[in-house]
Amino acid sequence: MADPKGFLNHGREVARSRPVEERVKDWNEVYVPGSLLPIISKQASRCMDCGIPFCHNGCPLGNLIPEWNDYAYREDWAAASERLHATNNFPEFTGRLCPAPCESACVLGINQPPVTIKNVEVSIIDKAWETGDVAPQIPERLSGKTVAVVGSGPAGLAAAQQLTRAGHTVAVYERADRIGGLLRYGIPEFKMEKRHINRRIEQMRAEGTRFRTGIEIGRDLKATDLKKRYDAVVLAVGATTARDLSVPGRELKGVYQAMEYLPLANKVQEGDFVAPPISAEGKHVVVIGGGDTGADCVGTAHRQGAASVTQLEIMPRPNDERHPINQPWPTFPMLYKVTSAHEEGGERVYSVSTTHFEGDEDGNVQWLHLTEVGFIDGRLTPKPGTERKIPAQLVTLAMGFTGTDRENGLVEQFGLELDERGNIARDDDYQTNVPGVFVAGDAGRGQSLIVWAIAEGRSAARGVDRHLTGASELHAPIRPTDRALMV
Repeated sequence: MADPKGFLNHGREVARSRPVEERVKDWNEVYVPGSLLPIISKQASRCMDCGIPFCHNGCPLGNLIPEWNDYAYREDWAAASERLHATNNFPEFTGRLCPAPCESACVLGINQPPVTIKNVEVSIIDKAWETGDVAPQIPERLSGKTVAVVGSGPAGLAAAQQLTRAGHTVAVYERADRIGGLLRYGIPEFKMEKRHINRRIEQMRAEGTRFRTGIEIGRDLKATDLKKRYDAVVLAVGATTARDLSVPGRELKGVYQAMEYLPLANKVQEGDFVAPPISAEGKHVVVIGGGDTGADCVGTAHRQGAASVTQLEIMPRPNDERHPINQPWPTFPMLYKVTSAHEEGGERVYSVSTTHFEGDEDGNVQWLHLTEVGFIDGRLTPKPGTERKIPAQLVTLAMGFTGTDRENGLVEQFGLELDERGNIARDDDYQTNVPGVFVAGDAGRGQSLIVWAIAEGRSAARGVDRHLTGASELHAPIRPTDRALMV
């Protein structure tokens, strides 16, 4: 145990954010560089090393949280990094992007603010990169087996790294021009600078993983041909079919899916554009959808100089505190969350539904018409007399995703079966109905968290390793059937 009285002597402290007026003028991460390390030893000491550490169950990766908390408290950064990497390939990703279900399950959180697990995690890995404790792990011998991983998001990268380290020859296929999937083009730079992805890619290249960009399986290369080339295939293609809004005026110019809008801002940071083809500059922006993707649109619009930003959510405003009946500890609570983007301004409107868009004579959206809604007989129903309109010159739809892309022919060419939720079906080894073809991440699970994607990538890698060699020593945190146990 780090410090038996740590949770009594120290309150919760989190990373300090840069002033709003400063950070909205650039695309750097919002936190003050170096602000965590001076306080992290005290924060790690708050971990009580519980007899039953529920944080393990809250984390899909099964991270060894009390162990690396203890090492962080003692400032043994090399040992902390080793324990962190034992279960997580990319802690610098999760430490910045994960909503931290581990903290919701922290025993201290029953009656006090929980341990700042996420901040400890990112401090350990940032220190490890600084001190050179993150090195390529090159396999001692090669198996002679080949694996293709389709998709380079967190699930694909985790699977590829695990399989490479097991001695297989792995090639990652990505349809975009750069590796990273949604990490690269969906997550704004102010949430995670892309240098973190770049150095992991270099580590993986040094270990032997090969990368093929600009190739879409199903279009540029037939799925059947891919299967013939490799001994096994892992599909980590995500759930990229965005949920649409079928209301009058949807066809107006200025109404876009979030994933049409966000990648262009990231491409500016990559140097592909001087200015984004779709910009919020000087416009009244409306974001439809109250989740993390919607918040990403809000923060991006602020940095592009929007005249105003309004975020709409059809559901009621969440509670400020955990509800003891329907959100009992240690489950992940649905609470009112203020992200860094929300701190920067804008308005959030709950319990409203869009009825239609109104445009000008040139076909550009100008107004969004909405109505308030409420639950009647268990269904969200419009409230008469609450209709109104708000200015909207740029609208982004951030209402989630409904499944894997079916337009490129990948599912049909492989002959894959889907489950009742429209995801690619798989067994407990993550193998589909097609022998030698496996699936991991959102493509098999449905839209979910980054920590789930990495966990699934690691678990699928174990299934592939067993398929190719008959046994596996790779760490596998979860099975597909575990989805009912955690968020």
